[in-house]
Amino acid sequence: MPVTLTASDAESRIIAGRIVQWDAVGNTSAGQTKFLENSITLGKDTKLVLEHEQTKPIGKLIEWSQDATGITASFKIAKTTAGNDALEEAATGLRSDFSVGVQVADWSNDNGVMAISSSALVEVSLVTSGAIPGAEVQKVAAVDTPEVSEESQEVTQSNPEGEQVSDTTVPEASAAETVEAAKVEVKAATAPYISTTVRNPIVDKASYLEHSVRAKLGSEESRMFVAAAADVTDNAGLVPTRQLTEVINGISNADRPSIESISTGVLPDAGMTFEIPKITVAPTVAIASEGGTPSETDQNAAFVSVDVKKFIGQQTFSLELLDRSSPAFFAELVRQMEFAYAKATDAAVSAALIAGGTDGGNRTVSAANIADFVSDAAVSIYKGTLGFAENIIVSPEQWGAIMGLVDGSNRPVFQQTINPQNAGGSLTATAVRGNLLGLNLRVDRQLTTGSGVGDNTMIIVNPQAYTWYESPRLQLQTNLISTGQVQVGYYGYGAVATKLGAGAYRWMVA
Repeated sequence: MPVTLTASDAESRIIAGRIVQWDAVGNTSAGQTKFLENSITLGKDTKLVLEHEQTKPIGKLIEWSQDATGITASFKIAKTTAGNDALEEAATGLRSDFSVGVQVADWSNDNGVMAISSSALVEVSLVTSGAIPGAEVQKVAAVDTPEVSEESQEVTQSNPEGEQVSDTTVPEASAAETVEAAKVEVKAATAPYISTTVRNPIVDKASYLEHSVRAKLGSEESRMFVAAAADVTDNAGLVPTRQLTEVINGISNADRPSIESISTGVLPDAGMTFEIPKITVAPTVAIASEGGTPSETDQNAAFVSVDVKKFIGQQTFSLELLDRSSPAFFAELVRQMEFAYAKATDAAVSAALIAGGTDGGNRTVSAANIADFVSDAAVSIYKGTLGFAENIIVSPEQWGAIMGLVDGSNRPVFQQTINPQNAGGSLTATAVRGNLLGLNLRVDRQLTTGSGVGDNTMIIVNPQAYTWYESPRLQLQTNLISTGQVQVGYYGYGAVATKLGAGAYRWMVA
């Protein structure tokens, strides 16, 4: 029996009723689902919307109460065309049910039923066919302020004559609800969004994916839907080729081993060059005889001039691609441009280490020659910088060559985790970080030239001898009206300061 909408109802503009029934099981797109008692937390400024379209609010929550059976609520309807229509549709039973949209925080599997124990209310919808039994429009209020009955704690309204408006009689709610899994990308540690609307059988790619997941979770109904859709003879076109948001990338990443092997600093806020003072002649002290002349050497200093470089990349794509593609597109584009930025800046530091470093002499790869190379580098770097060799950067090929070195009994020399007897290092095939004769080892693909075991494929460095100065990364987006395209630039500024060239010691091949 529909609610009679009077003139006073239209003025008060109140729609009220039970928005959720505790422990009522609905057969949803999340499988069978129920809300446990006190499992929904209401926030401020909860909106009433139509059919979970959050961009189409028609009213606002003004009062609510909950008891052992569920939550009842009253909504003030806006004086808009959509609000007027909603009042009429609620009164006549055209939109007879409520549906809640929640962000799930905690749930359990109760014999195949998704039992939600904690969630946050995102919105409430006025819908044509709800899912959770009992979640339905019960009253259209005749006054502005609803009163809560102490016996039932349901929201009730009194008309101006003091007569209670009768409850809305609506058809039994359909036992179904919907998880918006096909529209919302689910990420680790992100609570799923659930809206209690009726679930449909397989009609498109999204619903096929939805039911495939639910079938694996034990839903017999979803299994039947998937089985039917898989019959390509009778259901041509309903066996889709899915495109995942996962991106395979074996050519770039954000690693910057050379930069990580030296010191870093913040780039000055202006200018394309800057200077660092450097002592070139130090004062001296010497033994003097009684009455003798003291040693006197004037201190001299000069400036190390450092050039600032701009590192920038650009992508041009259509406006349609930006507006109509998945949000994952732009996020992945920026991520890939960051990878390219990391590669370019790391290459600049590698080049500076090679250009400024000391020639370590010709050698072949052997356990003895590796030990000799490290020893020579330690001496050279200390003498040239009064600092210590701390890090070694190697090409992937040299990394493999060092791991493969064995002693006379074919025991690994530099893989201590495999053979503790030889304690030359702790290199493993599962990590591009390790230790080589006390040095922190990093593998850098920038050092691969030719065979990957040639000149400058191993560099030992004192990190204080070289510094990488860098600005924050920036994005620049431009719309090209003439072509309807979008250009996105990703850039930053950086500078390599070679403070003490002798702080790097380079491998050379015999």
